Amino acid sequence: MTGPDRPAVPPGGAAGTADPGAGIHHGRLGAGGGVEARRFTASIAFDRRLYRQDLAGSRAHARMLGCQGLLPREDVDALLAGLDAVEAEIDAGVFPFRVEDEDIHLNIERRLTEIIGPVGGRLHLARSRNDQVALDMHLFVKDACRDVSAAVASLQRALLGQAEAAGDTLLPGYTHLQHAQPVLFAHHLLAYFFMLQRDKGRLVDAARRADVSPLGAAALAGTSVPVDPASVALDLGLGGTYPNSMDAVSDRDFVLETLAALAIVMVHTSRLSEEMVLWSSREFGFIEPADAYATGSSIMPQKKNPDVAELARGKSGRVFGDLMALLTTMKGLPLAYHSDMQEDKEALFDAVDTTLGVLRALSGMVDTMRPCPQRMEVALEGDFSGVTDIADHLARSGVPFREAHAVGGRLVRLCVEQGLQPGEVSEEALREIHPALNLEAVAAADPARVVRARQSPGGTSPERVAEQIVLARHLLDV
Repeated sequence: MTGPDRPAVPPGGAAGTADPGAGIHHGRLGAGGGVEARRFTASIAFDRRLYRQDLAGSRAHARMLGCQGLLPREDVDALLAGLDAVEAEIDAGVFPFRVEDEDIHLNIERRLTEIIGPVGGRLHLARSRNDQVALDMHLFVKDACRDVSAAVASLQRALLGQAEAAGDTLLPGYTHLQHAQPVLFAHHLLAYFFMLQRDKGRLVDAARRADVSPLGAAALAGTSVPVDPASVALDLGLGGTYPNSMDAVSDRDFVLETLAALAIVMVHTSRLSEEMVLWSSREFGFIEPADAYATGSSIMPQKKNPDVAELARGKSGRVFGDLMALLTTMKGLPLAYHSDMQEDKEALFDAVDTTLGVLRALSGMVDTMRPCPQRMEVALEGDFSGVTDIADHLARSGVPFREAHAVGGRLVRLCVEQGLQPGEVSEEALREIHPALNLEAVAAADPARVVRARQSPGGTSPERVAEQIVLARHLLDV
């Protein structure tokens, strides 16, 4: 609050107001020098992003100090009003960030003290930057997992929309990038939907591990001040507190887990992107991207390049690198806090931003792409991808499957050598391959018939795919 006993102070500070950043260093280390070192160790360039989380933690800490009788009510009110003023300045883009204050915590404390006077320095009672920054990261991870999950759901909706519109469109299913068996186009798209559903589950798990407050651990050993960490956790909507103070300040498992979950999201988006690049090529021609999600060439007028998918595929390496960077940082650290752990922020921020960008771009690209069913069906012509069903037909008539498998292989070899399709081979030639092989068995290889026959749970038959669509719609609605 401001008033006659708590005058407002301009951004430049006021006489007699301590510099929080200077104070923590000058008490032990003395004044002057070390400018380059201070710039090197400063994190305000990137951890300013945590200001909302830092302010939320400070408000909860101030209220707890008041409830515990450690601060008078008027001081708590002044702190809360001052923190609101700080937030308003940051939101308005007028907050005077200073590199000499090192990080978001000291920048906020310095400005808070400028606004409300010396009472601003009371906020840090029973708190260290070690547990303060850990709390900020817990809150950020929870928010990030929520945001990424929402972006994953948007891509799922785009995939589901295309699957529902695809109807009974067939395309080759691949293994080893070779035609394997015909499938419904919808079935192929839904495979990515369910991959992404697992990604949301991993993000939920990561958020649950982050749902704990380290505040009260102070630097590492706890505090002699009678604090109430559980009330702070409750105030912040967190599910609990750490049972061990050293673990509380040195734990970054929840960040690593989040990075791992994001990396797996990027594996899946990269795989989808690779298929979209292939499918949009002239050789495949299965889809055409919307113009808004493609680019031209600076020299070749005819080009329409799937740049969004290519960049989405390429950006996976950034997120993998972010995970590896923090794993490497953490692997050799003894307890408890070390400045090395400052490296968690840029890795996490980059991974979150990159993943969100990829998910949002791919959602638009998938939603607006135009499938080309005729090209998909043409690709099935003469590819022998239904021969497995000839073997299955023979097996059902009593031929051991391994023998039936060999019969199918000999039929394909004959067709390749003579330039025929299985349906063009004479009945006599079929029986020469095997007495049980006939035109009825060969008819089982028709792609539409092959697809209809895949009635096993999770299969590609229209009935099973319809069930998958119902399930996918339910999963998006819950």
